[in-house]
Amino acid sequence: MIKGAIFDMDGTLLDSMMIWDSIVEEYIESIGFTPDPDLRVKVNNMSLLQAAEFIKEEFSLTSSVSDMIADVNKIAERHYINDVAIKAGLMNLLDYLEKNNVKMCIATATDQYLVKKILDKCGISKYFSNIFTCTDVGYGKDNPYIYRKAFESLNVPKEKTVVFEDALYAVKTAKKDGFFVAAVYDEYEKYHKEVEETADFVISDYNDLKDFFKVIENM
Repeated sequence: MIKGAIFDMDGTLLDSMMIWDSIVEEYIESIGFTPDPDLRVKVNNMSLLQAAEFIKEEFSLTSSVSDMIADVNKIAERHYINDVAIKAGLMNLLDYLEKNNVKMCIATATDQYLVKKILDKCGISKYFSNIFTCTDVGYGKDNPYIYRKAFESLNVPKEKTVVFEDALYAVKTAKKDGFFVAAVYDEYEKYHKEVEETADFVISDYNDLKDFFKVIENM
């Protein structure tokens, strides 16, 4: 049986990718600029810090990066409170892992205070021992550092640890670093076929986990 689980948040625990799919454009428009048509693609795989630094340079903004991040987080917070819920069937997985004494933590690109707010709102904070964010660790998910820090906190064997992710680039990063990766289907992830080819297992529906439970029970 597995001993540890590292969860991404947006698109994996929550139906919230619609926020981040358009938030940079929403922010750019809020400060009076017109975003380029390909801006979303350019920042798609960046952490919030990386995206803010990129936008500051791209639009020659005088605002500090920290102020920009704060403004983006305000937009995100409004959407989280009003528009976001956990993914359908998620409790089937969380309850199963808790019942089997699997240690769980979060590794996310979303900033800490937003993570805590939305987890509390959704009533799932109790499942996770720690929250690791790209901002806090200083690296985006194109680097395995956040997964390594999360894994260290669990204090379990790596071969008995599963990383849950929805985004292709994050799946690739965790897989390349030697983790067993369960890819979670999300409609906003544009590379489903490549995700399926890269991950060790694909969860298309949290309401149908029989095959996945068989796999992790034998790890």
